[in-house]
Amino acid sequence: MQEKKEEMASTKTPKKTNLLDHNSIKHLLDESVTEIVTSKGFPEDNRMSNIRLLIGVVIIVIALFAQFYNKKFPENRNFLLGCIGLYVVFNGLLQLIIYMKEKNAILFTYAPSGSFNSTGLIVTSKLPRFSDMYTLIIASADPQSISAKAPVEFTKSVTQWFTKDGVLVEGLFWKDVEGLINEYAKETKKSK
Repeated sequence: MQEKKEEMASTKTPKKTNLLDHNSIKHLLDESVTEIVTSKGFPEDNRMSNIRLLIGVVIIVIALFAQFYNKKFPENRNFLLGCIGLYVVFNGLLQLIIYMKEKNAILFTYAPSGSFNSTGLIVTSKLPRFSDMYTLIIASADPQSISAKAPVEFTKSVTQWFTKDGVLVEGLFWKDVEGLINEYAKETKKSK
């Protein structure tokens, strides 16, 4: 009985995707990268997502006020114009945050606990349309920090990580991502 439980715990359902769908391939790889990086001791930093959610809630509240305001149209014209203005400002702010801070980032992390490094990571990925070349970049969350290291990246074809049925060969992908994390984490030797 104990052997059956261990056997069932060790067998995971394979991660499968449609190889003809560019977005589903990138999504599956990005989810796997997030899983690998967090398993290496880097806790996820959700502050940016929380800020985006808060701004989204404010936008929804503004739209609800504009929709369900007590007065009819000619009387509430100034109120509606104010709501439209606020709606545009907060949507612009949201787009600015996405464009300036997030870019192609799939994961923000804190520094691992017990680490001498004071900055977390920004993990970014790219998979251009009509291309099979997946680029993964690991950089410091605070590039101006004294403990920030140079970004590292690799670009490889997604065809080496998937079977012809669309199943992700997690061992190969895990090895490549783990190698990139180790390359980033290695100590830079100072010349004397």
